[in-house]
Amino acid sequence: MPAIVHFEVRIDPERRDEAAKYLAETLAATRAWPGNQGIEALVDDADPCHILVVETWATTQDHDDYAAWRTTPEGKSSLGEILAAPPSKQVYSETLPLGL
Repeated sequence: MPAIVHFEVRIDPERRDEAAKYLAETLAATRAWPGNQGIEALVDDADPCHILVVETWATTQDHDDYAAWRTTPEGKSSLGEILAAPPSKQVYSETLPLGL
């Protein structure tokens, strides 16, 4: 099963106008990473500084390899410069059978 990753960020309200630029730069590398099958950034209707990035990966290992790269000097992103709080991440790679 593919891995679905939810990466939530809260943008500093004073930097909100820069969010698209920073996210586009950061997510270009994510999109290009082997195993990435898709990515989108969703803006919360109630709070435009709350953004949910939804990533689809071929495998959890593909995402883990990407996440490890992000901790290196080569993989470091400038996204942190506009965040109001540390991001959060959840990885989903198992489904519940619902019998539908």
